[in-house]
Amino acid sequence: MTGKRTALITGGARGLGRHLACTLAKSGYRVAVSYRNSRLEAEALVDGLCAEGAEAMAVQADMTDARGLAELVRRVEDRFGGIDALINNAGPFVRARRRLADYRPDDIRYLLDANLWAVMELDRLVIPGMRKRGYGRIIHFGYAGAAESRGWPQRAVYAAAKAGLVSLTKSLAVEEAPFGITVNMVCPGDIKGDNKEKRIRDVDGLTDPESPRIRPGTGEDVSRVIAFLLGEQSDFITGAVIDVTGGMDPIRSWPLKDEPARGRGG
Repeated sequence: MTGKRTALITGGARGLGRHLACTLAKSGYRVAVSYRNSRLEAEALVDGLCAEGAEAMAVQADMTDARGLAELVRRVEDRFGGIDALINNAGPFVRARRRLADYRPDDIRYLLDANLWAVMELDRLVIPGMRKRGYGRIIHFGYAGAAESRGWPQRAVYAAAKAGLVSLTKSLAVEEAPFGITVNMVCPGDIKGDNKEKRIRDVDGLTDPESPRIRPGTGEDVSRVIAFLLGEQSDFITGAVIDVTGGMDPIRSWPLKDEPARGRGG
């Protein structure tokens, strides 16, 4: 990396975002993480990174609030002079399966706003600075198979938002290429619990019965891909949608628990 670059990671206090923050800080990035409710975790992360000699900051932000997003970008730019890499990690995912008809309107709006609109708005806010500097890296998050716009029964709202991000990724990749900005999407598999913050060696010898790769996925699996895409010489990779899943397909058409599996003969 030439000089010190700044990376903003939304939802960076815990999980995949936290692992990525640590990875980028060790690589020489200035790191800013946003959080909504995880203040203690975000502050502990920043304190730890700064103790190791990194430059880091944490900013509270609601991903569904336009003023909050503008303030987030302003504070990071004021502190570090600009945002070179935006990693749109934040985005609510509801593990419980529900049909679209069972959602409340407010639930639908929240999922769409936080997973699609907020990403679009943050991209819009950081692109002018990236254009001015002639350099930028934007990362979106999806789900396995999102590039195919596959249906995800009983998770239709989340799937619709992420499929929209696929189109946004490819559209911005073309629009911003003349300005030295790349836009890519990374689609993690079902990386569970605290594995999101683990290294590959931490799960050595463990098994995941749902994965053809045998071992469970980790935060490092995702961070390594993103770190590569952020690289100076990764400028020829843009508009890509990359699955990081160990070969597992997380999309299953299981029926809800309260009804029989009709029309699914073997």
